[in-house]
Amino acid sequence: MKQREFCIVGLGLLGGSYAMALSRAGGRVTAVDVRREALEYAKEQGWIQAGALPEDAPALLHDAQVIVLGLYPQDIMPWIMQYQQHFRPGVLLTDVCGVKRAVVSRVQEILRPDAELIACHPMAGKEVSGVEYADCAIFRPANFLITPTEKNTPEAIQFAHELGKTLGFARITELSCEKHDEMIGYVSQLTHAIAVALMNANDDPELPLTTGDSFRDLTRIAKINDKLWSELFLENSDLLIQEIDRFSQELQKIRTALQQEDKETLCTMFRASTERRRLFDRTEALKTQKS
Repeated sequence: MKQREFCIVGLGLLGGSYAMALSRAGGRVTAVDVRREALEYAKEQGWIQAGALPEDAPALLHDAQVIVLGLYPQDIMPWIMQYQQHFRPGVLLTDVCGVKRAVVSRVQEILRPDAELIACHPMAGKEVSGVEYADCAIFRPANFLITPTEKNTPEAIQFAHELGKTLGFARITELSCEKHDEMIGYVSQLTHAIAVALMNANDDPELPLTTGDSFRDLTRIAKINDKLWSELFLENSDLLIQEIDRFSQELQKIRTALQQEDKETLCTMFRASTERRRLFDRTEALKTQKS
């Protein structure tokens, strides 16, 4: 990534972490954000060489070889329509968006013919937001998902793989936008929905005095960015509803077993979950070794 000119649009937790990693790798990084204090913070840390508020963005965009879109899903299309006239010819765009079907095809339809979007999803984060919490160490144990389409060039796809490696991700995987949203509906969005429901299901003020690690682990992600996650849920609502229904069926099996005092069914379900978790751990470790 050395000698490349990056412009990060949206200097939040992920945008800031990208800036940290890319600047350390020798890239020249600039940023656009609505918060002047976010730009000043990133400059003070040495992560960006220049920053601009939206009204001053064209000068930075004109020089950028790569633009990283660190925007909320519903902000991406309006931003591109407003600013793509200022893009450098041949610019490559990538993103950090957590849904793909609702974004990628629309962007590729309206994008200038001399620009290209290669969509990516860094599966990393914290339960806090803002550039002040940026840390490229969050990438090291995480998955980097690339969602190419028929409109992507081999060079752009190769760049995405190099980007994932430069950022430090443990595992890099290609999959379609449709498969991405299907998987994310289960492994990310459903888990957040469960954490939110679990946290909201009981408002006993003495809960903190009686909980153990299991409750803390399960509800860590209940501290959620409401604007971002409401957009992510709604943009993927059809698949998320399917996953909620499937999860509800599994929970209903446990409820039925309890009603019927069916210990054998409970034991069977517990053994199945234990084995699936062991297989998950083995597969994850093997993929990490190969990456």
